[in-house]
Order: sequence, then structure tokens, then C-alpha cells
Amino acid sequence: MNEFQQKPDLYYLNHAAVSPWPQRTADAVIAFAKENQLQGAQDYPRWMQMEQTLRAQLQRLINAPSAEDIALLKNTSEALSVVAAGINWKVGDNIVSSNQEFPSNRIVWQALESQGVNFRQADISGNDPEAALFSLVDNNTRLIAISSVQYASGLRLDLEKIGQFCKQKQILFCVDAIQSLGALACDAQKIHADFLMADGHKWLLGPEGLALFYCTEKQRKKLKLNQFGWHMVEDFLDFNKQEWEPADSARRFECGSANMLAIQALSASLSLIEEVGIEVIEKKVLENARYLQKELSKIKGVVVYFNKKSEYDSGIVNFSLENGENELLHQYLMQRQVVCALRGKGVRFSAHFYTPKNIMDEAVNRVKSYLS
Repeated sequence: MNEFQQKPDLYYLNHAAVSPWPQRTADAVIAFAKENQLQGAQDYPRWMQMEQTLRAQLQRLINAPSAEDIALLKNTSEALSVVAAGINWKVGDNIVSSNQEFPSNRIVWQALESQGVNFRQADISGNDPEAALFSLVDNNTRLIAISSVQYASGLRLDLEKIGQFCKQKQILFCVDAIQSLGALACDAQKIHADFLMADGHKWLLGPEGLALFYCTEKQRKKLKLNQFGWHMVEDFLDFNKQEWEPADSARRFECGSANMLAIQALSASLSLIEEVGIEVIEKKVLENARYLQKELSKIKGVVVYFNKKSEYDSGIVNFSLENGENELLHQYLMQRQVVCALRGKGVRFSAHFYTPKNIMDEAVNRVKSYLS
């Protein structure tokens, strides 16, 4: 079965924004909708089991110590907010991040300035982005918050190096992994992440409205809770019990009913990722990105933004026109069925592992035709 059955005249290079679903994911949603129509929640225990299946899949994906370290939240922003609102900040504390972060990983920290917390942004455009981050760290640094891959430039940081630094300095490490999970291998333990989060609708090939939130056992006992409800308590199925305590697991961050529809969908998408293998996927994603960079570089009038080192590469390719007509080019491409994004310095292409060469070639040809 062909898992990716997109329109024949569509040239989809926008997985860094929202990915089309695999066939099995669409099938899972249709089946779940039909089940709801015909019998409602008759099999609710099975739905709850699917919830646990998804946690186990996500645990394997990021090599978390336990599925109990995985919470299922609404989106990356909510997960970041859980961290920001849960830490016991003191006046004079600071947070170190970069100057390339998506607003979700910036605003949440800037909002703490009213509590006397300073948010520092390192310029990571140079030859050693990790050193740029470290240069802003001092004795008052409580946390380094960084994206695994920058949404516009595609810069992939050395998370293991940053995590080791944080461990040595006893600084918390928070990773927004939305631009890498599903495309690049991730090991939460190896990188010493205290917190890691990612929504499912980009490289994970899943729906919007459901996100992974990884929190170590040590840190989840320290985070102050700010959302409360029936689902976050230890004995959440004992509705008559008056006394309660938060769940020992990361479920303590899930205040209400789970998004069962999205759980069915994301679990189906992850089953495909597991079948193919994340190492195979990463190799192909990087091959596709470098192919696009090479072909775009051949076009006179196009400037392709390469990373300083190949190990900084990801699935994101950013380029612009020398004449500055990037918005017009983006409009031109979208009108001609090349689905892409306007980000950073110019246009962003993001092919996934399954993207055929002819799709990439046609997109490049349309860039050429704009300039001809």
C-alpha cells in the first residue's frame, strides 16, 4: 500500500510546518469516527489502552527511561508553559536561549521577566553556536532552553554537548524538539534533557492538538503544578474518593480528558516511523535536504543558506532571491502547487524521507521558471 497518496499535481515541501498524513493515519481516524458513530464509548477501556500504547511508542522514539516519563499535552507551547510556570524562580535568575527561536520558545520565557527573571538570547549564527550559548551562562543561570533544530535556518545544534555542559554546571536543560522528532534520531538520556517536547503535526506525520512532553522523574517532582483536574490524580478512576494526590507519573501534567482521536492518529503515524526506522528516515531526510540545496544553488539569482558544518544540517532548506522578491516567489510557488513556507531570510523547503526526487525537481524547476 502506498502510504502517501497526495494529489498528483501537488509538490509538498512543507513538513516543517504541517505534514500530510500517511494512509494508515487517515484510516485510523475514519475507523475511530465510525466507531463513535455506531457505539459511542462502548470500548472506552480499549481507548485507554491505546493511550498507553502511544506513551510506549514515544518512549521508544526518544529513548526515555520509562513510559511514565511521557505526558500527552495539547501542543509544544503548553509543555513549555508547564516548565516555565512550574519552576520556583528567584529574582535575578536567568535563562539562556538563542536569537533564532520560534515564538513558542521565546515568549514563554520572556513572560517571566515580570518575576525578575532575565531572558538572554545568544547569536548562534557563527562557527560555534554552542559556545555562543555557553558564553551567556553565569552563576545565576537556571535553565538553557533551545530548539533541537531552528525553524527558519534549519540549524541543528549539538544537543549532547549542550546537555553535558548543563549537567556539569547543574543547569536545567529544556529542548523544543518539534523540528527534529520524526526526522532525526533523538536520545533524551544521552543528551541529558530534563524536559523535551514536540507537537505531532510536523515531522511525526500526525495531527495537530497532541504533543509529547518528556519530564525526568527527578524534575517532575519539583515542578509546581498549575493545572488541576480528574485525569492528573493518582487514582483517577476512583471518582468518589475525596482525598487526592498528583500521579507519580508525568500524567500529573494532564489535567483533563485525553484527545482520544488524536491519540489514534499519532499512534498510527508512529507505527510507520518505527517500521521504517528513524536511522533510515534521518539518512533520507538529510539526503533530500542536501539534494535540494545542491539543485537550488545551480540557479542564477538564488542564494542558498548553508550551515557552517554538515553536522548542523537538518531537513530544512532556506534560500532567497538576490533581487529580494522572496514574498513574490513564495506566492508564485504556492499558486503553482508547490507547498512551502516563507521563513527567516527567504523561502523554506522541507522534504521528508518519502518525498520523491521528481517532486523536488519540479519544485526547483518552478523556482527557475519564476526567474526566467
